[in-house]
Amino acid sequence: MGSAQPDELKIMVALPWIQVAGVHDLEEAQLIVKANVGYLGLPLRLPVHQEDISETDAKNLVKTINPSIKPVLITYLNKAKEINDLLKELDINIVQLHGEISQKELAKLKQLYPDLWIIKSLIVGKHSLLELKNTIESLSEHIDMFITDTFDPETGACGATGRLHDWSVSKELVKVSPKPVILAGGLTPENVYEAIIFVKPAGVDVHTGVEDGNGRKDFKKLILFVKEVIKAYQKLEYITA
Repeated sequence: MGSAQPDELKIMVALPWIQVAGVHDLEEAQLIVKANVGYLGLPLRLPVHQEDISETDAKNLVKTINPSIKPVLITYLNKAKEINDLLKELDINIVQLHGEISQKELAKLKQLYPDLWIIKSLIVGKHSLLELKNTIESLSEHIDMFITDTFDPETGACGATGRLHDWSVSKELVKVSPKPVILAGGLTPENVYEAIIFVKPAGVDVHTGVEDGNGRKDFKKLILFVKEVIKAYQKLEYITA
């Protein structure tokens, strides 16, 4: 397997892919959009963590936000019909899967929802580098992107942990993956530039790293985060000034 080159990535996804997860309500979504973020992560049906937004409110949010901004369902569901039903109910066509899911279920999900964009998590710390490479090899046929994230052994959470992981693992996964790889896990305005330059991912995802002490998204942190992301991709010449 060989990693996608920058020119190929520009075709497959609109770089830079900047995603902010854990949207609580429409007011916060509008704040995130104002910071020039293109993707809004809505975590639902979680075995760990309290959900930031109800499914009813998420559905209303999707109806209200500018259609150029793409909502992303983040879930641990692993059965194709359940995932498809929830996506159709919310009217979302991008899903980020954090649970273990079989090739059979992924193939079935694509049959149920041909236009669906599937992102599959690669959880650093829960699985070894070899296991993560095997996951890439076995699932690439059925997914569109991968996302590396950090395992929290204390809670069992496979994302939204606020924890960094060994970026050299993510860097290696970017190199071997035939599909674009997003970097997540403990990113902040202070470290995202360094992370992108080192890992060279197709995009980044942030959750707790742009929140204030009350767990709400902080506009100044959002603006700085996006600024550092753009600066990093300009340095890599993935985008121009």
